[in-house]
Amino acid sequence: MEEFIFYVELGLGHVLDIHAYDHILFLTALAIPFSFPLWRRIVALVTIFTIAHCLSLTFSVYELATVNVNWIEFLIPITILVTALFNIREVINKDSELTFKLQATSTAIFGLIHGFGFSNYFKMLMAGEVNKLNPLLGFATGIEISQIVIIMAILLLAFILVEVLSLPKRYFVLGLSMIVILITLPMIYNTWPL
Repeated sequence: MEEFIFYVELGLGHVLDIHAYDHILFLTALAIPFSFPLWRRIVALVTIFTIAHCLSLTFSVYELATVNVNWIEFLIPITILVTALFNIREVINKDSELTFKLQATSTAIFGLIHGFGFSNYFKMLMAGEVNKLNPLLGFATGIEISQIVIIMAILLLAFILVEVLSLPKRYFVLGLSMIVILITLPMIYNTWPL
């Protein structure tokens, strides 16, 4: 049980680490267009992200797939940028609502990319482990808990600004998406693989 709790805490720290804020940025971009009445949809997307994230860790731990770390480090901020641009596109093109299927598919792909970004470190941690499933499940649990905390914080921020302070939702989505993009652009520049 101690080992499971260790990996739960590792999962929590992985997402909530302020120095590795790419995960927080991605979740922020993902949650921006949602509100409390749609909480089930965003929790479903976050769960899809967690499953994909852990799937790529599983591929790495069991040495079923290897990836070029430089490209993964570059693709992570690209996923954040694309998610924020989706938000802006949806605000500008009111008639082109993103289907949940498209959101779920892109979130799964982005989860795979983010998981491979952490896979080398996770693989080193598990080097002496005989049972690899328990650590993976603990880590997934920690990731899911911390991601739900982050999206609930974004939903609460949206509620305060949009419902309480009467900021038009489109301004909230556009403004926060632009902030995410501005933070992400230097990350893309700094991880350019060529």
